[in-house]
Parts: sequence; C-alpha cells; structure tokens
Amino acid sequence: MLEASGAIDVKRISERYFEAWRRRDPDAIVALHSEDGTFRTHLDMEPVEGREAIRATFADLFERLPELSFETYRVLHGSDFWILDWALIFRPEGSDETQRFDCLDVVNVSPDGLVVRKETFVDMVQMQAAIPQLDEQLAEATEQAEVTA
Repeated sequence: MLEASGAIDVKRISERYFEAWRRRDPDAIVALHSEDGTFRTHLDMEPVEGREAIRATFADLFERLPELSFETYRVLHGSDFWILDWALIFRPEGSDETQRFDCLDVVNVSPDGLVVRKETFVDMVQMQAAIPQLDEQLAEATEQAEVTA
C-alpha cells in the first residue's frame, strides 16, 4: 500500500492488520506478513519464522482462547513501523470472569508494505495475576531445564 508519494501507508496497513485480528482470521493476518517474516513474544520463547509458522501460531492462539479480544490504548506510526499499546482480554477456561494484561507490539513493515517483524512485549506481573497457573508452569519448565542441563 503506497501513498501517491511512493511511501508506504503504514497507518492504512496497521488498520487492515487490526481488523484481521478483530475478525480472528489467521489467513488475513498472515496475508499482511512477508513470506520470511518473524513473530516473537518476549516470554523466553524462540521467534516464529515464516508465514506458515506464524499462521499456525496465531490459529493456535485463537483456538486456545476462543473469547480472545483486545483493547487498544494507542497506536504510534512511523515511516516503516507502528507501535501498538494494547490489552489482551480473555476468559480462562472454566471461569465466568474475563482477565487481561497489557502488551506492547513493535511492528516493522517492508518497503512493499508487508509486516516483516512483529515483536510483542508482555507485562509479566499482570499476566501472572491473570493466569495464576502460569507460575506453576514456569516452575515446572525451570525444573525440567535444570534436570536436562
């Protein structure tokens, strides 16, 4: 998506991207990613590389959190990036109440208007409060890592 000046229209690309997420449509989301793009959640996980792997990751997220939604606090646009300040909202399995935690996305866009890199930073204190069993899972993962080291 190029403007008349030849510059990419980052705001318009981000709006299409947000709409694809609102629709929970992994195909529409990754159609806006480059073939060799990367996605990384900064939770001690390896980056997900390539359009198909990114699609699978997002599809899995929608399957695990069927009532997943978002609240946008603000979006900052640059010439080839956007920063999204937002909250992830979900209903834990077996619960009647929604939970939420804040996130920050830094998204880089290629000259041809495709997302080449999406990095998500999570407020871990809020996430641990929203997902109490996360502490147990992290402790188990740490124990397993120590045993195999």
